[in-house]
Amino acid sequence: MTGADNVRRPARILLTAVALGLGVTLPTHADPLAAGVAAHGRGDYVTAARLLTPLAQHGYPRAQTMLGFMYESGQGVPQDYDAAAYWYRQSAERGDATAQSLLGLLYDKGHGVPLDDVAAYKWLNLAAANAPKREQEYYLHLRDAVASKMNNAQIAEGQSRALEWSQRHRGF
Repeated sequence: MTGADNVRRPARILLTAVALGLGVTLPTHADPLAAGVAAHGRGDYVTAARLLTPLAQHGYPRAQTMLGFMYESGQGVPQDYDAAAYWYRQSAERGDATAQSLLGLLYDKGHGVPLDDVAAYKWLNLAAANAPKREQEYYLHLRDAVASKMNNAQIAEGQSRALEWSQRHRGF
């Protein structure tokens, strides 16, 4: 493992925990979201996908984010970056900071979406603005890493797009 891998591994673990909302949730028969989260936590990804898919289709942001993560990583469903981007976008448009950050990272890598630093910056900037205070610094770090590859005009464009999105989606 290289030094760079040592730095990236904790970030991936933290991002996975944030993406999955790893607060312990016990399953109940009346709460399919909790049951889906619990199934994922047990490593029963096929059951998690079966439980989370209908919720995601009905607009539950946490289910959409988790399903996107499962498609990105190939857990319980075939790995499919296009599907991951679709589900992240659905949740990101509802103001979910985790989905916004994960969508931003897809744009940063060009996985399932065109490689686009400005779009990556926009979504990571929104994630930092919408995240709980304890997570903001992490998202700002990701956003700034993308910004380090951009010129001032691109950064200004990313900020402008984030501001426009925020003004259209007040109330999240």
